[in-house]
Amino acid sequence: MIPDMVTPAPKLAEGSVGTVDTQFLSLPNPVQLDCGQALHPVRVAYETYGTLAAARDNVILVCHALSGDAHAAGVARTPPEESTRDGFGAADRDRASRKGLGWWDGMIGPGKAFDTDRFYVVSTNLLGGCRGTTGPSSLNPATGTPYGSDFPVITVADMVRTQRAFLDELGIERLAAVAGGSLGGMQGFEWGILYPGQVDAIVAIASTHALQPQGVAWNAIARSAIMSDLAWQGGHYYGTGAKPDAGMGIARMVGHMTYLSAQSVGDKFARRLQGGGDIRYTLAEPEFEIESYLRHQADSFVRRFDANTYLYTSRALTYFDLARQYGRGSLTEALRGVSARTLLIAFSSDWLYPPAGSQALADALGALGKAVEYHVIDAPYGHDCFLLEEARQTPMIQQFLARQPT
Repeated sequence: MIPDMVTPAPKLAEGSVGTVDTQFLSLPNPVQLDCGQALHPVRVAYETYGTLAAARDNVILVCHALSGDAHAAGVARTPPEESTRDGFGAADRDRASRKGLGWWDGMIGPGKAFDTDRFYVVSTNLLGGCRGTTGPSSLNPATGTPYGSDFPVITVADMVRTQRAFLDELGIERLAAVAGGSLGGMQGFEWGILYPGQVDAIVAIASTHALQPQGVAWNAIARSAIMSDLAWQGGHYYGTGAKPDAGMGIARMVGHMTYLSAQSVGDKFARRLQGGGDIRYTLAEPEFEIESYLRHQADSFVRRFDANTYLYTSRALTYFDLARQYGRGSLTEALRGVSARTLLIAFSSDWLYPPAGSQALADALGALGKAVEYHVIDAPYGHDCFLLEEARQTPMIQQFLARQPT
């Protein structure tokens, strides 16, 4: 049975899906993981928007990136302490409604890119998460205490197997599309390869077939910052009264800067001093506006996100490599079994997931005679473009999905 999760909210902006409650579902069977372990029990946090067609053939699965959650659209009935709305300048964009808005609210709803007048959109918190789905902060049934670093190391493929098992419980056999940006796009490709007869289309935005070495390095630096914090305690900090906020804050600052471009940071902050006057000759306090901004990013992030989830998710996305996993080193061979139509959107200033990665996917799919569309949007905001350039992505996605039979 699929519960009704959305309450109409006529006072909200046009196109809103309304007020939403996150739901939870426990999987009846263990999830088999790439590391060789079987994970059980597994609970999945999820939200749905729109109406499921009688034929159950209008489902779009939306997949989130590293720091997202199941709340993708609408307004949370109980807003969290800190917003999950990422993207450069999100606070200025969202203003008073920010904390309750879903992380992709501008893309999901009536008349939006993922039109809930036509599609039934499902969003889950990925495996290993800290927003309701089983992860390192969940109780280990073998000990009765949180897993911590005893949680098994997971892959993007494991996340997708969990989604498949979850959808089985909802009675959904086939997806009209899988969509997401960044790590969300990676999940889309795993769907296309692992379940080629069960997904009709992939929408991958600011994503790639494998993170480039520079991206792997930045993720390693972020993880090292967390694990070097003595409060990490080998990953078993739950219930101790201490957690690795310092290391986690540094990881967030590092990660956040990889999502931006030099131009966007320069345009917003330049070299303006925080106090507006002269330098204050201090080591401990922010002197520049950009330093104060990063400190704010760190402080807000540690209040809403679990450090171990960051570690496990970061490791999973660095392991992701379609050619290695499925093609014996060949991306073309890895994609040979994909039957889904694919839409690729990249951004000119994204140096973390550069357009070259999407181009390589387009070339490999094209060489195989697969249906693929590829667009590069010229925009200055870096990787964050996939959360900011909604107006320019929307017609591309709408036109692509309009050719999708439902």
